[in-house]
Amino acid sequence: MEDVQARHANPLVVDAGSGNAYLGFVVYELFLKDAGGGELLSIEGRPELTERAKGRAERLHFDRMRFQTAHIDQAEYPERIHVLMALHACDTATDDALVAAIKHGADHVAVVPCCQAEVAAQLKEKKAKPAGSMSLLFQHPWHRREFGSHLTNVIRALTLEAFGYQVTVTELTGWEHSLKNELILGRRVHRDNRRARLQLQALLAETGVQPRLTRLLGITPAGAAAGGAEPDAETPDAETPDAEPAPDAAPASPPEP
Repeated sequence: MEDVQARHANPLVVDAGSGNAYLGFVVYELFLKDAGGGELLSIEGRPELTERAKGRAERLHFDRMRFQTAHIDQAEYPERIHVLMALHACDTATDDALVAAIKHGADHVAVVPCCQAEVAAQLKEKKAKPAGSMSLLFQHPWHRREFGSHLTNVIRALTLEAFGYQVTVTELTGWEHSLKNELILGRRVHRDNRRARLQLQALLAETGVQPRLTRLLGITPAGAAAGGAEPDAETPDAETPDAEPAPDAAPASPPEP
């Protein structure tokens, strides 16, 4: 928030799958309430929650909070987003939030995924199980859920990297507060990252899964594209840089410890 406020007079923050919008109210109170500009858009599919949050914003005189009743994948987004956050958007709703962030050039992304079920279901299908001992990692239903959740978030982080984000994966808070506690942070520093894309395609091919995020963004497993196999992820074309700098992105900086 401090970064986008320093570089943009009217930053737009999107809270995707906002529920009661508690997170949005906290962010508005801390960063936008006393600022000269900036808006926070809360997107929630349940109209009763939208109306409740809208009434609360009116009582608090949070005039630059806006609310939209829509599912994340059907919402009307402004052309440019500066920060997108999604706290516990369930299963593929987190994918929809990441797609919105990528397509609208968000400078920063912060998501805490929840209930990742799609990839576990794909792993359950025989065709999605890789050969060899790796399949033992998800032979039992409990392990399949845990491995599927981990793999889902690895793919999400790598997808952000492929689209030019510097990614940090950490915990949101103490585990005693929430078991869904993995925080994926992305800061856009390039237009794209070819090496990360090739690694992502290789991972999809090796594990036999293709979650909603990669389908929506048109990322196919290595070897699945027309015209033959993809280049090896470890040996990208020497004449093609790993990433191109984005004209509107903040300069890269090492993640904080």
